[in-house]
Amino acid sequence: VQLQASGGGLVQPGGSLRLSCVASGFPFSSTWMDWARQAPGKGLERVAAISPTGEIVNYRRDATTGRFTISRDNAKDTLYLQMYSLKSDDTGVYYCRKLSQPVSTGQGTLVTVSS
Repeated sequence: VQLQASGGGLVQPGGSLRLSCVASGFPFSSTWMDWARQAPGKGLERVAAISPTGEIVNYRRDATTGRFTISRDNAKDTLYLQMYSLKSDDTGVYYCRKLSQPVSTGQGTLVTVSS
């Protein structure tokens, strides 16, 4: 299983980023996926999850509500996280995860929101 996340970087408050995660080594199109993040000094927390077809999406009910959109392209084995109106609290390492057993976490991509 490989999960290669990218798209992170330094962005000013109010800016946007689109994270991508290319998956391989498992049947991506039939697997629940999610994005999780780890803020500095904090534990890993789910941001959003998506069903295999993309018809069902679940978002963490917190300050990210309405600002983040999870999506997937099964033809490209790729998971996305579009983030808008970024805030300093969104700073952290973002990971994509395969949720079928065994749960697998890819290498993360660092998002830094700072002026």
